[in-house]
Amino acid sequence: MSKSGSRPMPNSHLDLADEEFLDQFKSCALSPELFSHEAHLRLAWLLIDKHGKEVAINQVSGQIENYVDHLGARDKYHKTLTVAAVQIVHHFYEQSESTNFDDFILENPRLKTSFKELINSHYSSEVYNLEEARVKYFEPDLLPF
Repeated sequence: MSKSGSRPMPNSHLDLADEEFLDQFKSCALSPELFSHEAHLRLAWLLIDKHGKEVAINQVSGQIENYVDHLGARDKYHKTLTVAAVQIVHHFYEQSESTNFDDFILENPRLKTSFKELINSHYSSEVYNLEEARVKYFEPDLLPF
């Protein structure tokens, strides 16, 4: 803590404890600079771990929609990508023995380094790039989850 008693600004979402990260994101208090691709993955992992896949899909979608609306960045939201990301994280989650996000992401680096390829294995660009796919979930047209 600083002399004034306030905590220093975190440099990464990983500087926040899991519940603090979830609370800040849900309340739209998380700094946008901290909401990276990895933070998206963490949000999905934490909510899958806490509630299971179906609840996680609903919560991640709803919370990200709230967050982008709060930031005035609705054009950044993509419903199909959001749901697909939770589905992909769930796939790796089911095969993992990790009990925390840090270990999970170390065990599954493709989620960070090759995420676009993972998406492309499920979706053709024709479906993914549909304007309607930004606001409505589309099932994969190449490989089901």
